[in-house]
Amino acid sequence: MSIVNIHDAKTHLSRLLERAAAGEEIVIARAGKPIARLMPLEDTPRRRPLGLLTGQIKLAPDFDELPEDVAAAFRGELP
Repeated sequence: MSIVNIHDAKTHLSRLLERAAAGEEIVIARAGKPIARLMPLEDTPRRRPLGLLTGQIKLAPDFDELPEDVAAAFRGELP
C-alpha cells in the first residue's frame, strides 16, 4: 500500500489509476492524514445468457392450478 499526497495524486492520477487497476491499493493523504483509498474494483459477475436451459426444463400444464380449498384460503374466503 502506497501513500501519496493530494497534489501528487492530482498530478499523476493516470499513473495511480493504472497501478490500482493492476491490484495495488493507494491511500491519498492531506497533510499526512489519510483521507481516501484508491483500489481496484472487483470484477462484476458476467450476465448469464438467456435461454441457457432451453429444452431442459419441463413444466406440467397444470403447474399453476390450486385445489379449490387452497385457492379460497388465498382469497380469504375460508372461516
